[in-house]
Amino acid sequence: MAHNERPLELIAMGRAAVDLYGEQIGGRLEDMSTFAKYLGGCPANIATGASRLGLKVAMLTRVGDEHMGRFVREQLAAEGVDVSHVKTDPARLTGLVILGIRDQDTFPLIFYRENCADMAISPEDFDQNFIASSKALLVTGTHFSTASTDKACRIAIAYAKKSGTKVVFDIDYRPVLWGLTGRGLGEQRFIASDRISTHLQSILPECDMIVGTEEEVHIAGGSTDTIAALRKIRSLSKAAIVLKRGAQGCSIYPDSIPDRIDDGITHRGFATEVFNVLGAGDGFLAGFLRGWLRDEGWEQSAAYANGCGALVVSRHACAPAMPSMIELEALLAKPGSFRLAHDDAEFDHLHRVTAGKPAVSSVFALAFDHRKQFAELAAKFGAGKPEIEKFKDLLAHALEELSPELSGAIIDDTYGERPLARLTGTGRWLARPVEVPGSLPLAFEPGDRLLERMSAWPVEHVAKCLVAYDPDHPAKMREAQEAALTTLQNAVNATGRRWLLEVIPPEFMKKPSQVAQSVDTLYRAGLFPTWWKLPALEDQSQWDEIARIVRKHDSYCAGVIVLGLDQPLAELTPKLKLARSSGIGAGFAIGRSIWRQSAERWFAKTLDDRATIEAVTKDFSAVVAAWR
Repeated sequence: MAHNERPLELIAMGRAAVDLYGEQIGGRLEDMSTFAKYLGGCPANIATGASRLGLKVAMLTRVGDEHMGRFVREQLAAEGVDVSHVKTDPARLTGLVILGIRDQDTFPLIFYRENCADMAISPEDFDQNFIASSKALLVTGTHFSTASTDKACRIAIAYAKKSGTKVVFDIDYRPVLWGLTGRGLGEQRFIASDRISTHLQSILPECDMIVGTEEEVHIAGGSTDTIAALRKIRSLSKAAIVLKRGAQGCSIYPDSIPDRIDDGITHRGFATEVFNVLGAGDGFLAGFLRGWLRDEGWEQSAAYANGCGALVVSRHACAPAMPSMIELEALLAKPGSFRLAHDDAEFDHLHRVTAGKPAVSSVFALAFDHRKQFAELAAKFGAGKPEIEKFKDLLAHALEELSPELSGAIIDDTYGERPLARLTGTGRWLARPVEVPGSLPLAFEPGDRLLERMSAWPVEHVAKCLVAYDPDHPAKMREAQEAALTTLQNAVNATGRRWLLEVIPPEFMKKPSQVAQSVDTLYRAGLFPTWWKLPALEDQSQWDEIARIVRKHDSYCAGVIVLGLDQPLAELTPKLKLARSSGIGAGFAIGRSIWRQSAERWFAKTLDDRATIEAVTKDFSAVVAAWR
């Protein structure tokens, strides 16, 4: 099969694990008390990074038949990586790594990889047709450290050579994984070993590209003199050699080895503030492969690689830190004096909206986060919290009768804990409110513990906030509202979630233009919600103006979700169509327009549970059908 006809551009073979990163920066690993969970493992990181840069990538590995294995598989799939050859091993656990950030030079880590799933990759897990379906096969040093994985990798390489698939070798030297150090010294990068040098050198003749840091070149070349090591590698292999040099960038040696390192094809790195070196080399290689596999030349490949390394080294995680092509192009367009910090606002926003799993672009949600309205309704019929909780559970049952992609919800945790728990993890779009109902200026239910409260939510939960915002309010009131929303936005970013900003200007019925004005003013205040939730407007020109404002300020906004405000469905449906035709409408989140009449009858005990579920399902489905 010709290279340009192959369905894949890269197969990454080897480590796929879970990284548990200590969240306390600057302390010992012994003293870290909370950890963030990420996808990890050198080939899995590279697969993620390459996919984010637009390459067609597959992962060849094994995971355990347990929660962490499912996490690894789901994360890879969410990144667009082909997981058809991520095999489930029923006898072994998924590998784990515990990592910390002490300072710019110290990154303690412990590998929990004793007989782990990805170290059981077998030739039975793949065939020549799979390897031949890709332009390149990536193998890494760790998977040559045991006899069984060494055999599997060599068979994969043999298939690649027969198929014209390029072989990329990331030396990926971890002395602890070769049994050269105590298990508590996972961060140690280099220990000389003639045994390992000889072993690695037996791989080099089969490679088309060899990539490593200076320490990794030293182990592969059997010398701590970099030029001597490079020449030893060249004597064994015709492969292009890519030397990763950290802050100094990289040097490439397609042919003979010169007398000086800099005399290779050298591309200087980007000045950047180091936050976490772990994963930066994987980002580098993902960037390099983007250029190399698309035949963009050595210089462009090196620019991509150094840019990716600079972005990853300034962030906390490994795989999640990999940049999108949009981020990378933004960095490459910056002047040479640009200095990146891990908390840079521009790149933080770009990373959140362009990297990883995209925000849902179509939202069909039943909103029943109403707290005040339900309390009043229950009181009217002499009912209380137990009855409210039961009714909200019935609403969740109604959604469960529909497919997950067409049945999202906004649910509070005051009366909706059970439906929240039941619907979480089902693939539905779920949001939960943070505002004190009716508060002006805006206040949050958790008070000053908003970040703490949101940190305890499942990561899939969207933060929803309703604000009564008037662009004509006195300056002091607007500033208070905007300050509260900034606090929310910071909490959203810190917890790695998305958010929905619902804006209802107090006078919008009299002045519908206030809706667009509010959106524009809030953008100018530095607020960038994932979705807006806005009233159903009656005029196409108003929707067109909102679309213009959103695209002007944030071309990555996932769109506008329309709210109902208890309007009858017959009145609401034509307005939904206006929102959709504007091109900015992403769907709806409607509550009382759908369930109010059923709620009145249920609390009055004139409608039973089953009939309530059927009525809500029918009306909700009708709105979905009207929108679609």
